[in-house]
Amino acid sequence: MLSERMQEALNGQLNAELYSAYLYLSMAAYYESLDLSGFANWMRVQAQEELAHAMKFYDYVNEREGRVILRPVEGPPTGWDSPRAPFEDAYRHEQKVTGMIGKLVDLALEERVHATHNFLQWFVAEQVEEEASANEVVQRLKLGGDSGYGLLMIDRELAQRVFVAPTTATDGGTPQ
Repeated sequence: MLSERMQEALNGQLNAELYSAYLYLSMAAYYESLDLSGFANWMRVQAQEELAHAMKFYDYVNEREGRVILRPVEGPPTGWDSPRAPFEDAYRHEQKVTGMIGKLVDLALEERVHATHNFLQWFVAEQVEEEASANEVVQRLKLGGDSGYGLLMIDRELAQRVFVAPTTATDGGTPQ
């Protein structure tokens, strides 16, 4: 059973994951408006991942006899100044989410809720991958530029990304 404080924190993270999905979908729409379908694909896949993360929190709260409380999701930005800007924002956003996951881990340790601490370890590992993935594209855009042939090469590469459903938090799997 979850304490009220832990339940509130996990519901807050569920909302943050839904916001993340909404943010990445907005970024995908921005890239579609620029006819950068590969960039849009990368962001759509990222939105799917974030929805899967939200469902992990949803399921965990229910499994622990808590109550999921869905709150309004804040609207994301809808425009950026360059093709690189959304990925820079994505990288900063993932750093922020990493901090949020860290605070949940701290709370689980403070409350000595080992099951929740164990559940959150999947997200700790996932955030390393999330930050690295966004930063990798930022670095490629810095090298290749925000226009021209380099941008088109990166777009073609990003078009290859496909959604792979994450493993469940309880099966001991690592993030996908």
